[in-house]
Amino acid sequence: MIRKLIYTLSIASLASASAVAQAQEPIRIGEINSYRHQPAFVEPHKHGMELAVEEINAAGGVLGRPLEMHFRDDNANPGDAVRVADELVSRENVDLLTGVMLSHVGLAVADFANRKKILYVASEPVTDKIVWEQGNKYTFRLNTSTYMQAAMIAPLAAKMKRKRWAVVYPNYEMGQAAVAAFKEQMLKLQPDVEFVSAQPVPVGKIDAAATVQALLADKPDAIFSSIWGGDLLRFLREGRSRGLLNDDMKVASLFLGEPEYLDFLGKEAPVGWTVLGYPWYDLKTPENEKFVKAYQAKFNDYPRRGSVIGYTTIYAIAAAIEKAGSTDTEAMIKALEGLDLTSPTGPVHFRAADHQATMGIYAGTVALRDDKGIMVDWEFLDGKDYLPTEEDALKLRPKK
Repeated sequence: MIRKLIYTLSIASLASASAVAQAQEPIRIGEINSYRHQPAFVEPHKHGMELAVEEINAAGGVLGRPLEMHFRDDNANPGDAVRVADELVSRENVDLLTGVMLSHVGLAVADFANRKKILYVASEPVTDKIVWEQGNKYTFRLNTSTYMQAAMIAPLAAKMKRKRWAVVYPNYEMGQAAVAAFKEQMLKLQPDVEFVSAQPVPVGKIDAAATVQALLADKPDAIFSSIWGGDLLRFLREGRSRGLLNDDMKVASLFLGEPEYLDFLGKEAPVGWTVLGYPWYDLKTPENEKFVKAYQAKFNDYPRRGSVIGYTTIYAIAAAIEKAGSTDTEAMIKALEGLDLTSPTGPVHFRAADHQATMGIYAGTVALRDDKGIMVDWEFLDGKDYLPTEEDALKLRPKK
């Protein structure tokens, strides 16, 4: 009888110890991004994630378990991204995947997630295909999509009352999709608009002189641009020296209002351009002020929009796991569908039909302050107002 009691207690103790160990087992999140190729853009995103993880773990974690990040570099290459995704799943036993900045890389990771039946919360890639034409059950996307951003900036472009538009864009998935969406939206708002020139440029290899000369020959009176980084800087310099980007030229530009893009240009930021972005310096909401204060305290730096996206991604994942009650993939998917949360820049809702979040963005114009570009005269644009209905979006997704 005594032996039986000791045996029973031992089993109970082991079970209790196992339960405690299981409760403390970390929730592993695999993050993939272009750290070597795009450090100025993805490091702030990583910092946002790290801040969120620190805050969540300090508050007791999720379901009593700490979050644990596993970061990998995709070399800006879809094949490398799939390889490291497989390593994260098979070797590191991550519970889900997140990350990626570049759209064509994000599509590759989304396809991997679908084949391996693992959750992928795409934080930054903006391609519409990731939730529509190539959307799948296992992929959700947080960032404001290409379609959404084009729908946001088109009404501002239409107010310019210009008829002859040129488009300049990076010649890969994001740039091509941005132009298509912008044209579609502009033709609805201004049926008599003409697109007189299209200038696709290879990423990081723009021939600025040839691009500007071609635009001058086509005589546009307004330009839509989605180029960025060194390509944009070279385009600005050449355009100014040749008289294309004069005071009369109207320009609408995606992304440029985000600090990580304006910072690169410094005092050469194009004053007067209409842009989308994140005015962290003048945004005085309680949520943003709390976020900025915590970010500056941890990193001795100010946040970029990528920081907000990284931060919000982790909080969305944590909220989904809490709601699901586990890290079971099917349970997390169900929890993410219809999930609501608040980000530093406004409300976010994950739509059930297409897995697209309604993350908003700010629209304004570029000005200079202390020899740096900023956004002024900005307004918040709620993402939910710039998407097709869930019923219409569902028609864009592959048939089950």
